Amino acid sequence: MYELAADLTLIIHFTFILFVVFGALLFFITTKIIFIHIPAFIWGSYIELTHSICPLTYLENWFLHKANLTTYTEGFIQNYLVPIVYPINLTKDLQIYLGIALIVVNMIIYGFIINKLKKMKKLIRTVRSAGYGLD
Repeated sequence: MYELAADLTLIIHFTFILFVVFGALLFFITTKIIFIHIPAFIWGSYIELTHSICPLTYLENWFLHKANLTTYTEGFIQNYLVPIVYPINLTKDLQIYLGIALIVVNMIIYGFIINKLKKMKKLIRTVRSAGYGLD
């Protein structure tokens, strides 16, 4: 049971990281996602830039310990993603660059969102001024 909980925590953790990086794109499906993504984005940036360990890492380790499986001493990214995506020795400088890249990517996405909102607002004003009304 604890092993299943650890696996579920791992899946949630990985999904959360993907959401932090790319969640702003979901705005184009539902605009309300911003209210969830912005706090998640701020949290992810904080964790990455301060070299902190996400609480989900501790939760997963607790489940692994209860299941008598091997726990890991570093964070989720260092344990699971570094061997796949990042160089063997992730330095603090590289981690800061990745945090900055996270911020830049999301600034670009939110730039597109703001641009889309401005165009929609302009379109609505044009339609209303033409007498079609959207009230």
